Amino acid sequence: QVQLVESGGGLVQPGGSLKLSCAVKGSIFSVGAMTWYRQAPGKEREEVGNIIRSGYPNIVGSMEGRFTISRDNAKNIVYLQMNDLKPDDTAVYYCNVHYDGPTPESWGRGIPVTVSS
Repeated sequence: QVQLVESGGGLVQPGGSLKLSCAVKGSIFSVGAMTWYRQAPGKEREEVGNIIRSGYPNIVGSMEGRFTISRDNAKNIVYLQMNDLKPDDTAVYYCNVHYDGPTPESWGRGIPVTVSS
């Protein structure tokens, strides 16, 4: 059984930084694309960024330049470094992982991030 273990959220002041991580646990053939999403209160879930196995990190929209996505293929971990956080970044952040082969995609349980003074 594959499980995603997320960590790193919490409360931070505007302008601060947080680093989220998401580790794939369990028996898998190979990890494919890894994606971070977020869902703010009262809003639709939106993509934050993604990274494929060979690299090519991609951050979406207004988060570009402030957020960085990276991964450790040896450990099957994806990271989201968030800098210059703003109150509008307050959301629950979710990790999504696709796999090579027949294993269905996985979703993490979500990491609450609150940006407030």
